[in-house]
Amino acid sequence: QWRRIQRGEAQVVVGARSAVYAPLDNIGAIILDEEHETAYKQEESPRYHAREVALWRAHSQGAVTILGSATPAVETYFQAQNGRHCLLTLPKRIAHRPLPQVGVVDMRRELLAGNRSIFSRALQNELSKILAAKQQAILFLNRRGYSTFVLCRRCGHVAECPHCELSLTLHKPKQRLLCHHCGYAEPAYHICPKCGSSYVRDFGCGTQRVASEAKRMWPKARILRLDADTSSRTGATEEIIGAFAKGRADILVGTQMVAKGLDFARVTLVGIISADLTLNLPDPYAWERTFQLLAQVSGRTGRGEVPGRAILQTYTPNHASITAAQRHDYAGFYQVELKRRKRLFYPPFSQVILVRALAPKEQVAKQLLQELLQELRLSKDITVEGPAPCPFLKVGDKYRWQIIFKGPNLDRLRNQLSMVLPTLASVRHKMGARLTVDVDPLSYL
Repeated sequence: QWRRIQRGEAQVVVGARSAVYAPLDNIGAIILDEEHETAYKQEESPRYHAREVALWRAHSQGAVTILGSATPAVETYFQAQNGRHCLLTLPKRIAHRPLPQVGVVDMRRELLAGNRSIFSRALQNELSKILAAKQQAILFLNRRGYSTFVLCRRCGHVAECPHCELSLTLHKPKQRLLCHHCGYAEPAYHICPKCGSSYVRDFGCGTQRVASEAKRMWPKARILRLDADTSSRTGATEEIIGAFAKGRADILVGTQMVAKGLDFARVTLVGIISADLTLNLPDPYAWERTFQLLAQVSGRTGRGEVPGRAILQTYTPNHASITAAQRHDYAGFYQVELKRRKRLFYPPFSQVILVRALAPKEQVAKQLLQELLQELRLSKDITVEGPAPCPFLKVGDKYRWQIIFKGPNLDRLRNQLSMVLPTLASVRHKMGARLTVDVDPLSYL
């Protein structure tokens, strides 16, 4: 395909992130659909953002870049508001179809009312109605597996990955405990390996459990599941989506794979099992990602002739991300998030460079960053946060520490880093460590 493009045999190139480098000679337009998607940023070297490459390449060739999204990245919308981009809006759905009505359920009240199910009473009622009407529903939970962690209720032991020091997720029916970071797996157990107690129980919820509970409550319902587990086989994703589109299932349970790009005319209900999963992550972009995800998945309903409805379950019903998603109010969320970014001095009000040290020993990672700081000559307008442990301290047998640099312009710091890092190469090699530099990172985890 690359050579076909190079020979001039293709006028349109459709592709993922790397397609932005396609060898076209006479570019007229570069279009990024869902421009807010973090997948446009490559997280391993070379670390680039396809959106920035597209803007640069289009400008250099006199072409236009079109950034499309129902929930634009805050930085993109900020630039549009300040005249760097031309803002074009589509305020109405096709054929003037109404946006779905979004109901927010406070799960704290469900618990006080004696409902310990993962489904609120409102969601149970709505699911029963649409099943009786021969319509379809999507149940969304952005976590795969059956349960989040396995705990011994006698001694408190939690099954952890020996390589990452993170809790293992229970997967059924194979009864396996899996690490979603490095792929480590071990058999599930019913006797605590630490104290020998049989008081072992799994806690939390994943898509497997959602599908299992839905089948238990609505035994006649036909249920499909779409997540990384069910779609690993080649062609499986297309089979699942195709079967649901043809009406061979009543309920589709899935992770963020069902949140965007799907158009099912018979879907009249979306149930968001837990809106809080991504909200409280130790990441400055957590609020924005949560709002985008909730807005996108709510938009999967009511795309046909029958109006749609979404039920959003949460323990924080008054949070700005939740209330804005309920109202389909991007502008309102943008204003709240912009004030927060300004207060925390994050983009679009600054540039950020994230430097990480990874080493087999925690002290080595910390020491490496301390030595790096001593070599740098920082201007007064640069804010330094760290060295500090990463939110996920150990992943894949490597301890991780990081420094966050923030400033109005970090070009001088980038030049310093490019000169200083080679001088630390022998130290890194001796310690079995490595340093990574990410300019304008999208993930702080």
